[in-house]
Amino acid sequence: MARSLTEITDFSADEIKEIMRMAGEMKTGQSAPRPLDGKAAALIFAKPSLRTRVSFEVGVGQLGGSGLYITDDEVGLGKRESIADVAEVLSRYVDLIMIRTFEHDHVVQLAKYASVPVINGLTDLVHPCQVLCDYFTIIEHRPKLERPKVAYLGDGNNMANSWLNLAARIPLELRIGTASTTQPSDQILNKAKANGDSEILVTDDPKEAILGADVVYTDVWASMGQKNESEIKSEILEKYQVNSSLLAGANPDCLVMHCLPAERGREITDEVMDGPHSIVFDQAENRLHGQKAIMVFLLTSS
Repeated sequence: MARSLTEITDFSADEIKEIMRMAGEMKTGQSAPRPLDGKAAALIFAKPSLRTRVSFEVGVGQLGGSGLYITDDEVGLGKRESIADVAEVLSRYVDLIMIRTFEHDHVVQLAKYASVPVINGLTDLVHPCQVLCDYFTIIEHRPKLERPKVAYLGDGNNMANSWLNLAARIPLELRIGTASTTQPSDQILNKAKANGDSEILVTDDPKEAILGADVVYTDVWASMGQKNESEIKSEILEKYQVNSSLLAGANPDCLVMHCLPAERGREITDEVMDGPHSIVFDQAENRLHGQKAIMVFLLTSS
């Protein structure tokens, strides 16, 4: 059965470390040239995308393969055709499937029935590629941090869930600052807490969450498909805005991260996002290198 990435916890701690090593080689040009030569990837998008689409398409090409952009209009996953049938057909055409969609179970079912690796490019539940690439960016900037103190501020969405999944595998001091009505998944939270090497705190006090943080992370307050909740979320999460005043509670040399796209002036201010602590565009760049490593790892370990 092919290895897939539906959630970060599909990988062991050692496998994540190996992917980080591979990503470093990808970025510095030390990896084997064109490891996907002659291979094809189906890139399915049920949601609009900038970073995920471009980084995967460019990444497949740089690795020597060919990427086929497919919208939900062509697939109609679970509607026009059953997920099992789509998985069977694509597995006979391509060597890899990446999907960016809404329902997490669609990715799980696609991975179940496909005979080639499936990569979760984002669901409403988790965004594993983003956080794995973000972890690579932290290592790149702070290689000596053995257990980074990460403060995640804002909505307890797929990004918060993905940081919890990383904490379930990699030692982190993870503090999630969010409201009582915007909590992350209980199941994923409990899984992270089961890792005795990580320390997890969920608090409604943003100052408690950010205190002494090495990394300060945020995301939009209303994710794609939830824009009708934008004003409500803004009222609930206003105090979690990453601004200069709140940032003063973090470590003086902290890193500020945002997975983008950003709604500047809401979850993060311009002066912070464009300031000296920000590595926002470094992490965007590293989507390319990290995802290349993920693709090669899955194809060579399946």
